[in-house]
Amino acid sequence: MQRPESKECCAMSARKQVWFLTGSQELYGEEILRQVADQSREVSDVLARSPHVVADVVAKPVMSSADAIRRAMLDANADDECVGVITWMHTFSPAKLWIKGLDQLRKPLLHFHTQANLKLPWSTIDMDFMNLNQAAHGDREYAFIATRLGKHRATVAGHVSTPQVQERIGAWTRAAVAADALKTLKVCRFGDNMRYVAVTEGDKVEAEINYGTEFNTWGVNDLAAVVDKVSDKAVDSLISEYLDLYDVAEELHPGKDRAESLRVAAAIELGLRSFVVDGGYGAFTTNFEDLGGLRQLPGLGVQRLMAEGIGFAGEGDWKTAVLGRALKVMADGLPGGTSFMEDYTYDLTAGSELSLGAHMLEVCPSIAKGTPRIEVHPLFVGDREDPVRMVFDAEPGDGVIMGMCDLGDRYRWVSNELRVIDPPEPMPKLPIARAVWQVKAEWSTATECWLAAGGPHHSVLSTALTTDHLKLLSEIVGTELAAITERTTDTFEFVERLRWTNAYHRLGLGS
Repeated sequence: MQRPESKECCAMSARKQVWFLTGSQELYGEEILRQVADQSREVSDVLARSPHVVADVVAKPVMSSADAIRRAMLDANADDECVGVITWMHTFSPAKLWIKGLDQLRKPLLHFHTQANLKLPWSTIDMDFMNLNQAAHGDREYAFIATRLGKHRATVAGHVSTPQVQERIGAWTRAAVAADALKTLKVCRFGDNMRYVAVTEGDKVEAEINYGTEFNTWGVNDLAAVVDKVSDKAVDSLISEYLDLYDVAEELHPGKDRAESLRVAAAIELGLRSFVVDGGYGAFTTNFEDLGGLRQLPGLGVQRLMAEGIGFAGEGDWKTAVLGRALKVMADGLPGGTSFMEDYTYDLTAGSELSLGAHMLEVCPSIAKGTPRIEVHPLFVGDREDPVRMVFDAEPGDGVIMGMCDLGDRYRWVSNELRVIDPPEPMPKLPIARAVWQVKAEWSTATECWLAAGGPHHSVLSTALTTDHLKLLSEIVGTELAAITERTTDTFEFVERLRWTNAYHRLGLGS
């Protein structure tokens, strides 16, 4: 039996669209424009069939006038299904034609620098061929005006048949879909932030301006009231599902000593589903300091909702919950998993330093190795009954971890490349889900860079995504990414780059 947590399982609506716009001009005549249209469709069809592209590629008529270009961009802005635009200058498209259109475009933009033919027909090439196949000419003209206008864009160069080209365009479509998800995201906050904690605070109005994300706060007793109305029949059905999917501790089975604890956890999950999923929220937060009428700190239900693509963070940390949803959308369908995470403690053995990450209860089983085990244990915080949770070790694999901090005048994302590994030894006395990893840069350098950038203690760990995915998303949404990679070797140089970035943004150049 395949567990639903074996890969990212993100509850999303029908596939979104990216529009494919090809540039030319009236000068060439109808026959040439028909050839341009045919070859353009051949290229867009390859992308449409590519397994790497996670949106429907919609081919638009060849753009040969300023009015048509402007109208296409305005239509893209207004179409909720369109998450981005791919442009290609098949022939020579004078860049003045694109000024008004590019100036109006508010959706993510990818400039695809390619050509219809893979190889040149050296023995037969003539001026007719040259006039038709001059993307090397036209795309330079187009790229200049995009740069002159200060238009943020991704650029991919290469032939559409090349797997790496399809992978790069596919990664951009993932970022465009994730950015679109942020624009429509609603975050449900049960209570406020943990008291006295700084990094989980932030400007929610600025976040809505930047990302389009909406935040709503509910009293935890509003959730408790929904939980109290859950029927015994619904609880029985969910417990049967637990028994089918997971390794459930014997004491939690029906009729056993701790069976009531699992029933409480199941009722909390059903209440969360009713409140969060039915309420149209794509992310939520809880806070162990504010549990109201709940009998347990939500654990098992939170883990299962995360496995289905819902963003979450504990202690009221709405910023990390937002990141969690964005990265889950971007990782949908990829091998690996994505989870709320917290750096807890280190093994500082020189030369083989390790991080042990976890949280009190809420680590997503999409990163689990093997079948998670459902157990109940004391928590010692929250002043409630012993909570139920899944316990597991994370599946080994390369990945990234990313956090979000509010610098006052803007947001910054901080990321770090890592490799999740099997724990060096069993941890039988640690009854929580956990991940052990090595950072890819030298440990002290990577850690000092994270601290210098103001990286938070809460983060999102993904073994499905790479730094390149994060870069694409940060470019689209206009947020600084301080990326610590395998190539980061000098803390001073990293800090200097942060200082130059500060100047860039504070001079208004990043707007």
